[in-house]
Amino acid sequence: MREIILIQMSGADRDGLLAGIMGQLAAFGVTVLDISQSVIHDDLSFGVLIEVPREHESSPILKDLLFWSHNQGLNLKFSPVTEDDYERWVGMQGRRRHIVTVLGRTLTAANLAAMSEVITANGLSVDCITRLSGRRSLAKPPAMPRACVEFSVRGTPRDISAMRAAFLDLSREQGIDIGFQEDNAFRRIRRLVCFDMDSTLIQAEVIDELAKRAGVGAEVAAITEAAMRGELDFCQSLRKRVGLLQGLSESVLQDVAATLTMTEGAERLVRTLKNLGYTIAILSGGFNYFGRRLQDKLGFDYVYANELEIRDGALTGGLVGDIVDGPGKARLLKEIAAKENISLSQVIAVGDGANDLPMLDVAGLGIAFHAKPLVRQGAGQAISNVGLDGVLYFLGLRDRETMDQLAGREG
Repeated sequence: MREIILIQMSGADRDGLLAGIMGQLAAFGVTVLDISQSVIHDDLSFGVLIEVPREHESSPILKDLLFWSHNQGLNLKFSPVTEDDYERWVGMQGRRRHIVTVLGRTLTAANLAAMSEVITANGLSVDCITRLSGRRSLAKPPAMPRACVEFSVRGTPRDISAMRAAFLDLSREQGIDIGFQEDNAFRRIRRLVCFDMDSTLIQAEVIDELAKRAGVGAEVAAITEAAMRGELDFCQSLRKRVGLLQGLSESVLQDVAATLTMTEGAERLVRTLKNLGYTIAILSGGFNYFGRRLQDKLGFDYVYANELEIRDGALTGGLVGDIVDGPGKARLLKEIAAKENISLSQVIAVGDGANDLPMLDVAGLGIAFHAKPLVRQGAGQAISNVGLDGVLYFLGLRDRETMDQLAGREG
């Protein structure tokens, strides 16, 4: 009869403990069936599931380990596991797994309790919890804090639509964001990220800024809002708005470009993606003039946006070429993926408006960023409470793996 034992240790962490524990077990030739370790604030929690060789008994193994752990100041617990229980545990490994990502400025016990209730109600079990955000000083808190915890959960949701709706409700009520995605191979090998530009990469709708300079701000803003809510056809509304800019000096484009502010976390996100070898693209219903400046600054591989017609140093009120609308963004995303030999399952799309929904839908991971309710509900994931660099957490990246940390800056 096999002896299977779960060994659990806890206590102050320090270098060399793993080598010491394994050294004690190695003397008896045990087989390691499972192993796990976590450290919170220098406090160790360690577990190992072992099979005792048939030629040995567990008593001398446990006696030696108990003596060693006492000398190390560790608390030790043994639990025998029956063969039936072990085989039942092995049989669970084929169940589907998902990743739940919870992020916000800060995370409270109430936030995690509410999220956990939704998970439990849908028949899912938590296997592993990992903090992705960096350690945050309480004495010198950052101006724009980030907190993120990733949960690996096992099982198939009873009603995935209802669960996503519950997560959206929690996001709105508690000021946190909750992502839910299948834990498959594609999640770990994303290769292409496509961004909307206005109100996503930059903190403005450029056409509204141009309209203010042209003295038609109120008229254009009203049309923009209606279009973003999905109440107007994008192509018609864009031509109507651009028509109101007729006669605006080309020099105003440069002035507006100089005043545009990047969205919080945008530069950190883009530089990290570039460092990791991602292909990145701008697919925008805005204007090429501004997209190309972002490309020069941050190294976007592709820029597709609308071209303002300019004659004799002034805007004519028209556009050159086809309009990049919602369906156009989805088509361009597919074209770039095909050109780069990238599966759509490896593509991420990020946007805030109704005309972004088609590309959010075709991408393997679609993220609505600080979007209207219509867009948040239609997208697979949503970020509404932190900066654009929150996208990195959906990729499973820790703060220490991002560009600001690699460069030695605060992260």
